[in-house]
Amino acid sequence: MFKYLKNDIPSSIVVFFVALPLCLGIALASGAPLFSGLIAGIIGGIVVGAISGSKIGVSGPAAGLAAIVLVAIQELGFESFLVAVVLAGVFQILLGVLKAGIIGYYFPSSVIKGMLTGIGIIIFTKQIPFFFGHAEAKTKGFNLIKFFGSLDQVETSSIIIGVVGLLILLLWSSVLSKKGRIFQIIQGPIVAVAVGIIYYLTTKGGDLNIVTGNLVNVPVPGNSDEFLAQFTLPDFSAITNPAVLLTAFTIGLVASLETLLCVEATDKLDPHNNVTPTNRELFAQGAGNIVSGLIGGLPITQVIVRSSANINSGGRTKLSAIVHGFLLLISVIIIPTLLNKIPLAVLAAILLIVGYKLAKPKLFLEMFKLGWQQFLPFIVTVVGIVGLDLLKGIALGLCVGIVVILIKSYRNSHFLHKEDKSNGEQKMKMTLAEEVTFINKGAILKELDSLPENSYLELDVRKTRYLDYDIIEILEDFVIKAKERNINIKLISERGTVENPPSYIEFFKLRPQIQN
Repeated sequence: MFKYLKNDIPSSIVVFFVALPLCLGIALASGAPLFSGLIAGIIGGIVVGAISGSKIGVSGPAAGLAAIVLVAIQELGFESFLVAVVLAGVFQILLGVLKAGIIGYYFPSSVIKGMLTGIGIIIFTKQIPFFFGHAEAKTKGFNLIKFFGSLDQVETSSIIIGVVGLLILLLWSSVLSKKGRIFQIIQGPIVAVAVGIIYYLTTKGGDLNIVTGNLVNVPVPGNSDEFLAQFTLPDFSAITNPAVLLTAFTIGLVASLETLLCVEATDKLDPHNNVTPTNRELFAQGAGNIVSGLIGGLPITQVIVRSSANINSGGRTKLSAIVHGFLLLISVIIIPTLLNKIPLAVLAAILLIVGYKLAKPKLFLEMFKLGWQQFLPFIVTVVGIVGLDLLKGIALGLCVGIVVILIKSYRNSHFLHKEDKSNGEQKMKMTLAEEVTFINKGAILKELDSLPENSYLELDVRKTRYLDYDIIEILEDFVIKAKERNINIKLISERGTVENPPSYIEFFKLRPQIQN
């Protein structure tokens, strides 16, 4: 782990600069105490980084969970919500022990993209009041409708620094980051935060000053006892609350999916082609969430923004992730006063970019061009998440995805070719697919019933590796119909060719009593 110190130390500094504003911003988007975002970043770096088998992945509070966390804290209260975080960690450890690291592959990519897009839309819309410095933006139940109904309460100074921060981020990502390594080492978010602090200090007491309510507010401890008092303990008396258990399951499932997707993406980006053990990663994330929940932190996942920054900065081992966690811890201890000079509008600008990247308008067009089979589950997931909630949106998208698969399977069970023989007899050739299940009963039965009288059918099952007993029963029933309609059948299989077999059940050697 210490072999590549010259690579990992500079990389850890870059990741720290990226992570610091994101930890605060995601806590802001989640409606949680800002200190809880820093706790999650510290635990994600030190605890998860130490246990994980990933060499370049970096974990911390995730934007993808902000929508869930926001609703959960409002409904449960923060202490009860922390119980859900701990239980979500236990659930993830169980997934790791059960070797469920492949769980992400059971969700259609269209649903996953819809999930990230829906989350991006929620993050984007939730930051608009903070970007405009609305005085009531942090109160429970405040939304865009109330915001547009009270525009007289926006703060001009917050708008100014929000716009400046947004321009810096756009300029940095689209222009300056390509001009030199210094612009890659010093990331746009940390520059936007620094400019925000300078603006606050220079305008303090003036006409364009930023009021205290629109600034970051993390506790400033005077001694070690006060520092320890900042950490919030979960209220385990709520452990039997069904809402807590549902929230825990939701966090555990979504955090695992987001982590596994990030693992897949970072492994592809890694120039050294390292492969992350997914089951161990679930175990590490679960351990991190248990610790984070026990001391007042937000849920943790592996995060693509930090992981890609680590890769682009030359990180080689998990040491870069661990050191970045210690740097966050040091910043909390040494510079909390400085953190409290950061305007919330700047953090909102950072999260507007995050939300936009998750829900790019171009993605909607790309999914539409892929056809209705991809677009329909995608858009249903997006609408479900934005209009209902995350879990219901994913469930709706998954149901639509399953229906699409069933329709495609229904259509792809066989291939039917028609031709006329020299004697005028109509010849049909039906080739069954590699796997034919009960789902295909309707399609095959429809084709058999539509065969004309006095025709000839070649039934080719040489490519079929699995033939459901339900299909064999249809063929068995068709024997009588074929005789009545003078349809001759030629069955072609790897075992040979049979003209008008008297029994398909006998031919395939499949009897009801041995189906198990």
